[in-house]
Amino acid sequence: MKEQDLIHLAFGKGTIPIRADARLADWRVIRPRPEPPLQDAGAAFQAACRHPIACPSLHELFRREDKVVVVTSDGTRPVPNRLLIPWLLRELPVPCENVTVLLGNGTHRSNTPEEIADMFGADVARSVMILNHDAFDHKTNPYAGRTAAGTPVWLDQRYLEADKRIVLGFIEPHFFAGFSGGAKAVVPGVAGIDTILHIHRPDLIADPRSDWGILEGNPIRSEIAEMAELCPPEFTVNVTLNSQKEITGFFCGHHEEAHRQGCRRVKEMAMAPVPYAFPIVVTSNSGYPLDQNLYQTVKGISAAARILEPGGTILIASECCDGIPTRGNFARLMEAGSCPEDVLQSIADLRQPILDQWEAQILAGLLTKARVKLFSTMDKDSVQSCKLTAVADLQAALEECTRSLGDRPEVAVLPDGPLTIPYVSCSEKRGARSEKPQCRERVCRGQTRLGTKSSVRTATCQ
Repeated sequence: MKEQDLIHLAFGKGTIPIRADARLADWRVIRPRPEPPLQDAGAAFQAACRHPIACPSLHELFRREDKVVVVTSDGTRPVPNRLLIPWLLRELPVPCENVTVLLGNGTHRSNTPEEIADMFGADVARSVMILNHDAFDHKTNPYAGRTAAGTPVWLDQRYLEADKRIVLGFIEPHFFAGFSGGAKAVVPGVAGIDTILHIHRPDLIADPRSDWGILEGNPIRSEIAEMAELCPPEFTVNVTLNSQKEITGFFCGHHEEAHRQGCRRVKEMAMAPVPYAFPIVVTSNSGYPLDQNLYQTVKGISAAARILEPGGTILIASECCDGIPTRGNFARLMEAGSCPEDVLQSIADLRQPILDQWEAQILAGLLTKARVKLFSTMDKDSVQSCKLTAVADLQAALEECTRSLGDRPEVAVLPDGPLTIPYVSCSEKRGARSEKPQCRERVCRGQTRLGTKSSVRTATCQ
């Protein structure tokens, strides 16, 4: 097998290869648009902070005596905190002793001191106060106000009591909030549990506008934005990353306008059109840190399902070194009954929202329409308890799926997982491809055929 016929899927802190055998299938690889890293990211950061979007610069906004809280993502997101925090401290006209870094854990577990040192570097971890947000401690999440609809909002006390606030984030498509970054650093990042549960209600999750790449009209995003406005940050730093997790852009300034500009850029990079759905989609969960558990792996499954034929098969490689996990309600919810419909019914029967129900709702809904096979480090029983099929050999499982369909089926591959969000852009049917070449050419003009006898083609975002 030639190197050009190997497709490397992101997996943990490395990759795992699959063989794209032309005798078995016609392979279509779908990736984000190639984006080179910034040549001097430090200088670009400084320029973005000194000439921000729709707001004054850091030097105009902040005074030396200000007590500043900087909210950034926890260890489940690839925000380059090792770079951003030192750059920010140098640019901010405030001494380090006046700065507190608050991890926007949302409902996630606290990061350990060892994880914090790894995320920020030992020097920063020693010189700046870095604290975990705890959504479940009502005493540390006081009342912040009400939305226009009368919904009470609770936010982290340290965030509320700061003189000035800065939020850091990484913009990527999000499976129900449209995009990550922006106001999500505040809600759910540093919100109390009741506020988090409110924006994850089953009716909001089920709304068709709560979807990848949608900001305008997205009911979840609208509620997040309104809640954050009760105590908005003075400044935001949002980054975009390529598939190697290198910085490709900074969107700094006003937390809404800078975020919107970043989302437009990410949509161009990450949203990939394809002409029709596929019977098999192979994907990853974009590797570490997003593929640490099955809970987060729902994102990769959801992205793949967007271009899957009804009743098709998704094969996903996700390390899941942290298991399901067993903490929270996700595992218990997914174990309900014997089929995905039982899980959905158990959620519908809840008298009030509970932690993690949204992730179980999304996964169970996907499992009613697709077969999902997971290659991971998890034990077989844990995978099957969540209604997925455990795969011990990814290549063997893939070849079995393709052979079962016969006649060299087309297989879509998303090596970078949910860093690429594909969508079916026209109504072309598989059997009618030769009758509509203009649709195929228009949508997939970025494809190249790799190798003289290879059936591997690469599609990138347009």
